Amino acid sequence: MNAMTHLPPEWHDWIRENLSRGCAPQSLIDDMVRNRFDPVFARAAVNGVMTNNGPISEPFVEKAKPAAAAGYVYEQPRLHAGNLIRTSDRDVRVVTRVQRPLIAVLDGVLSEEECDELIRLSANKMHRSTTVDPISGKHEVIADRSSEGTFFPINADPFITRLDRRIAEVMNWPVENGEGLQVLHYNVGGEYKPHFDFFPPDEPGSHVQMTIGGQRVSTMVMYLNDVEEGGTTIFPELGLEVVPKKGSAVYFEYTNSSGQLDRLTLHGGSPVTRGEKWIVTKWMRQRRYGEVLPANS
Repeated sequence: MNAMTHLPPEWHDWIRENLSRGCAPQSLIDDMVRNRFDPVFARAAVNGVMTNNGPISEPFVEKAKPAAAAGYVYEQPRLHAGNLIRTSDRDVRVVTRVQRPLIAVLDGVLSEEECDELIRLSANKMHRSTTVDPISGKHEVIADRSSEGTFFPINADPFITRLDRRIAEVMNWPVENGEGLQVLHYNVGGEYKPHFDFFPPDEPGSHVQMTIGGQRVSTMVMYLNDVEEGGTTIFPELGLEVVPKKGSAVYFEYTNSSGQLDRLTLHGGSPVTRGEKWIVTKWMRQRRYGEVLPANS
């Protein structure tokens, strides 16, 4: 039986009641997993109720209306308006936009030659992918992320510098606020179950991560190959599925100027059922990545 990735109203009430009684969030997550909930979704659901106590947690309730975007206040998008985004060396076409949350499918972010070069540079230095542990803030291997990957530091060489500049222009955010490019490879069966890219503020590990550059504000996932079957980027709260296309990308924003987090950007990578999948991801932070704020800030 497949793990559950929707939250019936009675489970929403159960989480709220037990949190109000002082139950530990992890114990609630464990109980939900024992009741066949997907582990990543269970954590996201408990975090949602805990962080947004009251009606603003509605997106986690089955059949909730996406318009009630967890109390998130939408502002002017960072992404440029219009059908075409002109960068210093390439024009990028906007194929699809979703306004709330802000999601855009972009065509021609990378050339075919650039996609091939990123794969070539990455192929011999791949390691099992990690994710940030919610308690320690360290990068750990988890079963929900079955891929291998590698990183390229900002401005690592002239080729990466050119890509970092263009990507920052598309995302309309400073180059220095970006984390290094992460290349990921998925074989048949490889997937990344639904998750958030921002750091949940109630988790101790998030504070460790946010000491260097602050919260993540936006993501762009770029596809380095055409996947034969599967491997789509899914947004389960919206019923949206983006099919990989070589050189294209999906972009989304989830942190506003007040630090609110848009939980409608829950997303994942569906299993690759035929062929393989290569992507490169850029995450942007609130301020210069690596900049550490004083302890009393």
